[in-house]
Amino acid sequence: MKVLKKLVKDSIVYVTHGGIYYHIWMAVLTALMLLGMFCYFLQLDQGLSVTGMNDRVSWGLYISNFTFLVGVAAAAVMLVLPTYVLEDFDFKQAVLIGEGMAVAALIMCLAFVVADMGGPARLWHIIPFIGVFNFPNSMLTWDVLVLNGYLFINLSIPFYILYQRYQGKTPNPKIYIPGVFISVFWAFAIHLVTAFLYQGLQARPFWNNALLGPKFLASAFAAGPALIIIALAIIRKYTAFKIEDKTIKKIAMVVTVAAQINLIMLISELFKEFYAPTHHSESAYYLYFGLHGKSKLVPWIWTAISMNVIATIVLTFHKLRNNLTILYIACGLLFLGIWIEKGFGLIVPGFIPGPWGKIAEYFPTLVEIGVTIGIWAMGAFIFSILARTGIAIEMGQLTYKDKKDS
Repeated sequence: MKVLKKLVKDSIVYVTHGGIYYHIWMAVLTALMLLGMFCYFLQLDQGLSVTGMNDRVSWGLYISNFTFLVGVAAAAVMLVLPTYVLEDFDFKQAVLIGEGMAVAALIMCLAFVVADMGGPARLWHIIPFIGVFNFPNSMLTWDVLVLNGYLFINLSIPFYILYQRYQGKTPNPKIYIPGVFISVFWAFAIHLVTAFLYQGLQARPFWNNALLGPKFLASAFAAGPALIIIALAIIRKYTAFKIEDKTIKKIAMVVTVAAQINLIMLISELFKEFYAPTHHSESAYYLYFGLHGKSKLVPWIWTAISMNVIATIVLTFHKLRNNLTILYIACGLLFLGIWIEKGFGLIVPGFIPGPWGKIAEYFPTLVEIGVTIGIWAMGAFIFSILARTGIAIEMGQLTYKDKKDS
């Protein structure tokens, strides 16, 4: 307990000190979080009527971000798996960053769920033994369990390793390796269960796609590591933490293969929807071409597809991918493209048209956008703290010193 208190105290002191760029970054994130809180208080005061959601489109920007971020959280497995299971230690430098990103993404997931529910007071409905949990029949309850379980795993394993290194000790593999293997399977579970959550809604034919689960994984293993590459680029530029080019290039190979698979699955989906269309293809027609004069999402999805195609082509060519500047731009394009495709391009069209053929379009309001920006800023804030503390311990800048030893 004494060591833990000292670790917490030292970490707080360390993360509140830094260079000018670090303080500007944290100040900007704090301002954006305050903006998000203001918008959220407006939502609490006036209800979900301040959002663009309605009776026909009940999931919007919040659940779109939730779905996307589940994939970002699961992407940490693409660093854990080769490091600890395949023993490719070139990935080891990035594992800590990936785990920190997974924790931040999962906390953001939970925040978006709370925002979508209208307020935190409604959370008791999904608490086991208190609310109506409906386990094991409801896929939503499975999603709650796997997400919280994965959050616990991604908190406990890095904490144990860093706690030991903070004391100058070597972490015992017999303690954390079993947890690593569990996390590998759990990472696949959180995204597959989320996909099953949509697939299981029989009244929404747009989601009744056998490829939805595998496509979720492919897009996750493209967008998540792409974001990790960008984070690693920033970390190695502004900190003394050494990350070799070969580490980034190996992660880039993972991103490339996943992006190619994601694109192949998209082509397969388009063929299924448009080669022999039925009345169940109306949602896809609305998304890609518009329906009955309604076409708010058309420019969004074609922008996303263009980003995905350009990024995948760039990443496919070895010479372009090995140019780190081009790689970072391609990763940024891929990340944004999948964010749009997996968010707006998946969630909203599932509700349009409605069961009676009525088309009620959705577009987020400024309040929704403000809350979303605030939650993303919170995630970046949490990740910055975790990464800064973890790097300091890894580099020996933050170590336990007993007063008796001084």
